[in-house]
Amino acid sequence: MTTDTASATLTAYDRHSARQDAWWKSAVVYQIYPRSFADSNGDGVGDLAGITGRLEYLAELGVDVLWLSPVYPSPHDDNGYDISDYTDIDAVFGTLADFDELLAGVHARGMKLVMDLVVNHTSDEHPWFVESRSSTDNPKRDWYLWRPARDGMRAGDRGVEPNNWGSFFSGPAWELDESTGEYYLHLFSRKQPDLNWENPHVREAIYAMMRWWLDRGVDGFRMDVINMISKDPRLPDGHVPDGSMYGAGGQHFLCGPRNHEYLQEMHREVFAGRPGQLLTVGEMPGVTVDEARLFTDPARAELDMVFQFEHMNIDHGAGKWDPVPFELGRLKTSLGRWQAGLAEIGWNSLYWNNHDQPRAVSRFGDDGPYRTRAAKMLATVLHLHRGTPYVYQGEELGMTNAPLTSIDDFRDIESVNHYTTAVAAGADPVAVVTTMRPNSRDNARTPMQWDNSEHGGFTNGIPWIAVNPNHPEINAATEVANPDSVFHHYRQLIKLRHTKSVVAHGTFTMLLPDHPTVYAFSRQLGDVELLVLGNFSSDPVALDHADIAGWETADVLISNVTNPTPVALQPWEGTAYRRG
Repeated sequence: MTTDTASATLTAYDRHSARQDAWWKSAVVYQIYPRSFADSNGDGVGDLAGITGRLEYLAELGVDVLWLSPVYPSPHDDNGYDISDYTDIDAVFGTLADFDELLAGVHARGMKLVMDLVVNHTSDEHPWFVESRSSTDNPKRDWYLWRPARDGMRAGDRGVEPNNWGSFFSGPAWELDESTGEYYLHLFSRKQPDLNWENPHVREAIYAMMRWWLDRGVDGFRMDVINMISKDPRLPDGHVPDGSMYGAGGQHFLCGPRNHEYLQEMHREVFAGRPGQLLTVGEMPGVTVDEARLFTDPARAELDMVFQFEHMNIDHGAGKWDPVPFELGRLKTSLGRWQAGLAEIGWNSLYWNNHDQPRAVSRFGDDGPYRTRAAKMLATVLHLHRGTPYVYQGEELGMTNAPLTSIDDFRDIESVNHYTTAVAAGADPVAVVTTMRPNSRDNARTPMQWDNSEHGGFTNGIPWIAVNPNHPEINAATEVANPDSVFHHYRQLIKLRHTKSVVAHGTFTMLLPDHPTVYAFSRQLGDVELLVLGNFSSDPVALDHADIAGWETADVLISNVTNPTPVALQPWEGTAYRRG
């Protein structure tokens, strides 16, 4: 064994050993969507100063890490996920000085701050792209993915795009640049051109930007669609699903041929040898358990954990605009597979909500008479899994979906584009809105409900999107004042992760996999065992004594009902028992 090989092996071993008890295994992350969190200046849009003014609330909740959705300069075609400058703050959110003040306040309260890193694509108004599109021989031309029309065809004609891929935001994934006569790839909005990660100059510019933020004091990155950065260089056509106008190109850009290579290089160039406790999280639509194990294997030095979407698709048919009834069995199968698959190597991110998903209590629970109990049950089941829990703003209050009654109520580009495309194709506008309402991303983006005043205490101006009209009943002031609230239930769960090793490190075993309404599992670390029971229904449920043998006299660790018993679950009950 050479010296270099021995050194590399030792480094991998040390890294693996150090991460057995990595700090983020007992941590809880709180996602902030800045545009909708707190507005300090009355312009109707949340900002950094608004977040700083609410840090005491977050400290009281007990979370360890704040994840900020993008606050960089942006034209806001996709609400900030179209970045025009990676090393500044958009004026709508404040200044770099405001950011530094926020960061200092976060650190002073013992929390960390993670930035959203969006490097699959930029805005078409980023200087890199402005240069790239200026001419076919510009030095930055190859920083993006440009292609001519199909052989023998004229650019601009229908169907002559370089391949048949569809955009996630409707329409083709290619946009013609009239001045140069070539098309650029955009997997998302036409104002979000995809970067060419094959170009080493692109990668170095990204790594330099990441180092700049880490030098400023941020504690890591949540990496947006990071498993799309490596495309098959041939950019071949994709299979066209029945009823679709475009090909599904995912097999050619999801977890592509150099994805692992790029993330390992990123680790070496950005994170390796840097002091402090950092966090790297990769959002990965379509990632499999086997792929995620590779991405999060400590010995490979790629990422700490991934966001997967399998459980977010269990109530979708052909797509998110084709809803199907929720089946608990499908949820248990999905989450159970991920718990088992990452049991020995890798790590799970645990979430019900984020800025791209509807509110969990409306989606998987009951946002009517049992809202409070259902919100607590969902929290209990999720937070007691093995993995790092993520709380999305307002989730800790039991916030619900919004009453989006007409297209005028929607703001999200994905929803608006789908409506426009569907109606143009002849669909009934009312039916399209009805289909969009439960799954639109706008459900997550209505403003944080701070109190029962006008606009829920979010702003003194006119909010950029309407506040949910139920804010007089569901708001932070009411929740904090009530010791039996959803907010305080979350506080208890967060404290359990901090103080009970079995919660952070225990093994996971799924129980009652075929029960239609009860989600049950156990956790174990040494002699300590937990039994977690969640009733996903409005009906009482009696369990067979054989299924819970030995737990009848166990201690109640946490519950959302009075006088719980493991043999008879109350509607929307969530209870955890401890023995040993």
